Amino acid sequence: MALTLYPAIDLKDGACVRLKRGEMDQATVYSTDPGAQARAWQQAGFVWLHVVDLNGAFAGRPVNAAAVRAILAATDLPVQLGGGIRDLAGIEAWLDAGVRRVILGSAAAKNPALVIEACRQFPGRIAVGIDARGGWVATEGWAETSDLAAVDLALRFEDAGAAAIIYTDIGRDGMLAGLDLAGTVALATRLTTPVIASGGVGTLQDLIALRDAAVGTRVEGVIVGRALYDGRVDPAAALAALAA
Repeated sequence: MALTLYPAIDLKDGACVRLKRGEMDQATVYSTDPGAQARAWQQAGFVWLHVVDLNGAFAGRPVNAAAVRAILAATDLPVQLGGGIRDLAGIEAWLDAGVRRVILGSAAAKNPALVIEACRQFPGRIAVGIDARGGWVATEGWAETSDLAAVDLALRFEDAGAAAIIYTDIGRDGMLAGLDLAGTVALATRLTTPVIASGGVGTLQDLIALRDAAVGTRVEGVIVGRALYDGRVDPAAALAALAA
């Protein structure tokens, strides 16, 4: 089965940035025009966009709404959006605005009932973001690490009807050192919910390794950020490799 490649658009202060290990003071600005960046990824052949309001993740409320709306206006690609969305009203507002999937991250760890209810009200349109540091769930824009294992949190939502579990290894995010293949595959073999891998892709070989390791598992896709922006991974080559 082909894997979906999700180019990441991480928003900080209205610009497209990439962080290292989730540290806000380690932001590299790649574009000050999120709409133009979204169009560029569509022209490169991608079929989904992964968008995160980084300020919102820390603030607990949407902060980069104008930038998100610019992305929605600039492209007709489906968008999955996370960062600071913590209640049903916020979820519904973004879905009504044109977002295809809302990602619940900190809310999943701190308010699992919200995730279950959101999945019930908006079937197929809620993804659960699980960000882990050493296998333990991190929340609030990765500023806090809990005593909850990532796999245990994922299993809580097995029967909820989530569209996907997005699993990010924080220690690798933005570091270009390769995905946590073992952790991702181990998680995906425990679940029936599709899993999207995230954090650490630095080369085309990292994507090929995931493709090969994911055979027979519920791994559905992978998010790539810095490696695409830096030109380390060519979009056409990546898409071809994951379609093989």
